[in-house]
Amino acid sequence: MLEKSDIAENAVECLHNEQYDAPYNLQNLNHEGMVFMGGRKTESLAGKWRFTLDLHDTGLRQKWFQIEPFDHETCTNPYDYDPHTGEEVTVPSCWQMEREKWFYFEGSAWYTRELDYQDVSSDENVFLRIGAANYDCKIFLNYQFVGNHYGGSTPFFADFTGKLNTGKNVIMICVNNARDKERIPMRNNDWFNYGGIHREIELVRTPKDYIKDLFIYLEPNGRFDTIHAELEVIGDVAEVNLEIAELGINQSLPVAGGKASVDINVSPELWSPENPKLYDVRASLAAGDIVTDRVGFREVRVDGTTILLNGKSVYLRGINCHEDDEKLGRITNEYDIRRRFEHAKELNCNYMRLAHYPHHELAAQIADEVGIMLWEEIPVYWSIAFHSEQTRRDGKNQMLELIKRGRNRASTIIWSVGNENADTDERLHFMTDLVEATRNTDPTRLVSAACLVNHAKMKIEDRLADHLDIIGLNEYYGWYEEDFNDLLVLGENSAPTKPVVISETGAEGMLGSNAPKTGAFSEEYMANVYRQQTEFLPNLDYIKGFTPWILYDFRAERRQNPYQHGYNCKGLIGSDKQTRKKAFYVLRDFYAKLSQQES
Repeated sequence: MLEKSDIAENAVECLHNEQYDAPYNLQNLNHEGMVFMGGRKTESLAGKWRFTLDLHDTGLRQKWFQIEPFDHETCTNPYDYDPHTGEEVTVPSCWQMEREKWFYFEGSAWYTRELDYQDVSSDENVFLRIGAANYDCKIFLNYQFVGNHYGGSTPFFADFTGKLNTGKNVIMICVNNARDKERIPMRNNDWFNYGGIHREIELVRTPKDYIKDLFIYLEPNGRFDTIHAELEVIGDVAEVNLEIAELGINQSLPVAGGKASVDINVSPELWSPENPKLYDVRASLAAGDIVTDRVGFREVRVDGTTILLNGKSVYLRGINCHEDDEKLGRITNEYDIRRRFEHAKELNCNYMRLAHYPHHELAAQIADEVGIMLWEEIPVYWSIAFHSEQTRRDGKNQMLELIKRGRNRASTIIWSVGNENADTDERLHFMTDLVEATRNTDPTRLVSAACLVNHAKMKIEDRLADHLDIIGLNEYYGWYEEDFNDLLVLGENSAPTKPVVISETGAEGMLGSNAPKTGAFSEEYMANVYRQQTEFLPNLDYIKGFTPWILYDFRAERRQNPYQHGYNCKGLIGSDKQTRKKAFYVLRDFYAKLSQQES
């Protein structure tokens, strides 16, 4: 048996040691290892990989990653797994969409493939970049452990420099999507728990000296006349060049301690949904490394209960959206992202909430281009282990990875640190720590969270609200709550001194021949809830944005009534992403009126 081999050391250790994961749970692949990607060429590792489920984590217990290829016919020891065979799957993908038999599987699975590597330069750095893998992703190269990453939606890098052989190499990746009380989100949530490597996987090569990070933005001084840039470089570098040709900027910046920064007095054309102006930015080192980006410059801030974009009051006409597809799961692509923004534009939206986790980075890039403002967030959702140091570490890392990945995106105006969490001392400490880390990493955006209502007092009562720029309010009057007049009472009792954005509201409406014609879960009932919501909204002067739940129907395995069948059906459009429900047109017409009033 394999557990008796030299690899596994001894049977007692591999079968009975429940600390088997500890040596491979360093979480050393985190935000500190991120590399700025703008303009970099990559080598895709997408395609067919060997794949095997590992229900009992036998692979870590028995050290499957150390098994080299062997001849099955001459092998004299019985074996339960060969990491070099297994079923073929496509990467990236969600394993639920690859085989029906894996649809509800939660646990570990192993990916294996060979890599032919050729040096381009003796002085190059080589990184493996994974756009996202849900949830714990352990990387092994040539039978050695490299590191692991926590979090199912943000990118991470494994440094392969000096570890690759010229010619043949073997990469093994163990991905575990099991829900756990200390993960974010934890075991109880309301969207489907897809598993696997579900975003791009690629090799990234840089010179020995390279630009690690570039953060550039319009200084939030109310004058719109200063661009601030911060760069981080690796290596023996004395200066870095920054260029924005259209603005006449071409400056060499001195580097000290691996950092460079500059304030440039210039007045760019400002980005807005009506005028999504972008500039080409280029940073370079004399040694040859070059990065680029397309950046919009704008200022977003609050003044009392008003949200200001470029100094002008703005009302957020929005819609929520999950990253979910009935055929692909959490896999997305440019066509899918552009379609969702086209549907948002058809609704007359100027903003979208990307719920409840970081969406693909391409979403914010396209939002920059088409002029849609974004609320982006991490899945600090419902009740997580706010007391746990491991959970705090995980949450902060997910937040910082999201910010560092996308803080050059003009479209992203709000970072959200959580959704519908009970107001406890442990939660307050957890969340205020996240708010502080967010502001320290990015001073140019608003910070929010979807807060809770005290229904007994009819008041927004959440201590976290004191630490936010915008108060998110999830309310479902007409669906989970009854009396719409309570919305008026809620505002009067709360008397908020900050902008309040309705971050969720809505009702379920079913499509298909078996859908009810009247009553709850009917299209007509859903449309009527939207009619009532939009009739009341103009009376709520404390509300500065509206974000119904949700653009498309999406998978949620906890929803199993006779109509839902594993879907949350609050979408204005069905899961086919084509069929518009009656409520779609109610919201479209309401937003059209708001837009006309604003202009």
